[in-house]
Amino acid sequence: MSYEVLARKWRPKRFDDLVGQTHVVRPLVNALDHDRIHHAFLFTGTRGVGKTTIARIFAKSLNCEQGVSSQPCGECSTCKEVDEGRFVDLIEVDAASRTKVDDTRELLDNVQYAPTRGRYKVYLIDEVHMLSTHSFNALLKTLEEPPPHVKFLLATTDPQKLPVTILSRCLQFSLKRLSIEQIEQQLRKILEAETIQFDDASLKLLARGADGSMRDGLSLLDQAIAFGGGDISEKEVREMLGAIDQGVIEKFLNALADNDTAGLMAAVIDVADYGGDYAAALDSLLLSLYHVALAQVDKKLIDDTVANADDIVTFAERVSSEDVQLYYQIGLHGKRDLYLAPDPRTGLEMTLLRMLAFRPAVAVTDQATGRSGAEDKTPVSQPSTESISEKKQSAVKQHVSSDSDDWFTVIENLDVDGILRQLAHHTSLEAREGDSFTVVIDESCAQLHTKQREAELAQALEKYYGKPIKLAVKISKPVGETLAAAQKRESDEKQKAAEEAIAKDPNVAALQESFNARVEPDSIRPRVQ
Repeated sequence: MSYEVLARKWRPKRFDDLVGQTHVVRPLVNALDHDRIHHAFLFTGTRGVGKTTIARIFAKSLNCEQGVSSQPCGECSTCKEVDEGRFVDLIEVDAASRTKVDDTRELLDNVQYAPTRGRYKVYLIDEVHMLSTHSFNALLKTLEEPPPHVKFLLATTDPQKLPVTILSRCLQFSLKRLSIEQIEQQLRKILEAETIQFDDASLKLLARGADGSMRDGLSLLDQAIAFGGGDISEKEVREMLGAIDQGVIEKFLNALADNDTAGLMAAVIDVADYGGDYAAALDSLLLSLYHVALAQVDKKLIDDTVANADDIVTFAERVSSEDVQLYYQIGLHGKRDLYLAPDPRTGLEMTLLRMLAFRPAVAVTDQATGRSGAEDKTPVSQPSTESISEKKQSAVKQHVSSDSDDWFTVIENLDVDGILRQLAHHTSLEAREGDSFTVVIDESCAQLHTKQREAELAQALEKYYGKPIKLAVKISKPVGETLAAAQKRESDEKQKAAEEAIAKDPNVAALQESFNARVEPDSIRPRVQ
């Protein structure tokens, strides 16, 4: 008996057997069970996600001898013939090989005739976007006025190439790429049913290699079984896929943590020993950095199936999250530019060297002094705030009297809020004689002043001093600096200092030159002391 490949042997025969695509299956099941069946369906999605499989199950549901249902029996002659690809009223067409208008007309000439055996005549046109313009026009006439006994099931990987006139006459269902977990779970189910030995890490590699396609995953599984002589192991799957050994990735991570250029270059030599797939090495490093970022958020996010999980957690504790994000971003740029390099190895080496070159200088200093990368760091080129503090103290104390009644301190400690507090912040003390105060309200804030607020300000001052006072108020240009003006001046000085520090920072300049980056002025904020 000839061997049947896993992709055919394990092809779903019922909607319940499908992996994922619940958003597509549910409306189809409801349409079948409630007899609300449209005449044309369009299934879109990347290769191997179940477009033609769903179409065949749908055709079987329409023609099952037990009646139209979302649960075809699978036992009648119609169901078996559909499964075996020989049901006469299921006409499968590969549009890629029949693009001419004459082919389409020949196909549609028989639409008017009743089904030979089934309840419906079902046309399954795969890769329908490959039809010519004239072929689409011929198909359109039939889609506009289809006979009641005909259903059209169209499948394509490129719906953008379909005319809108065709799209508007079909119910459209977009199939999603399958997740790594979905593919891995199905591979596990198949291997257990086939009684084939495997390990979890090998399944993870195969599922990731499938790139969202269940059919590709099953093809890789067939290949892995043959490669391993009947069993599947991580080492053999890595060799088959050309994946880089995790020991090399560990060397990359350790060298980055230690700021060890020689260690990085030695790890690149190891990549050459594993076949020289430098793009795959960069992909593996990026994947590990992703896991490191997860571990820094919560170690529980790293499960046992992640390769070198212990090393990932260790590395996550040795470097800061900022460094990890920087490495990842530089790696992505390196991946994009790899084909532009003189050769792939040079591209990988330059990407790794860039990770160290653009690492903040303070991180390197911390490494040398033994400080943890996760500790709070003062960025390099950060301007001293000593001069700013001195200016603030000078501004604050310009109205200090002999009994240390500093007007700024008084205003800050008044038991007021809202508009009254805002008004107080825009006052300056012009004179004080005993318990009599003369204050000037900045004329730019005259709209805040009312007689009631003036009385409330006097009450707040009496409460602060603990005795009755007399308050005279003028609206004019302040004699000195108000608290609001002092705070704004200090804020402006800090902002200006921060912008100057960014402009002079050599790391920022290097990023601008290498990545064509630009600084968003509105995003710069002074460091909080």
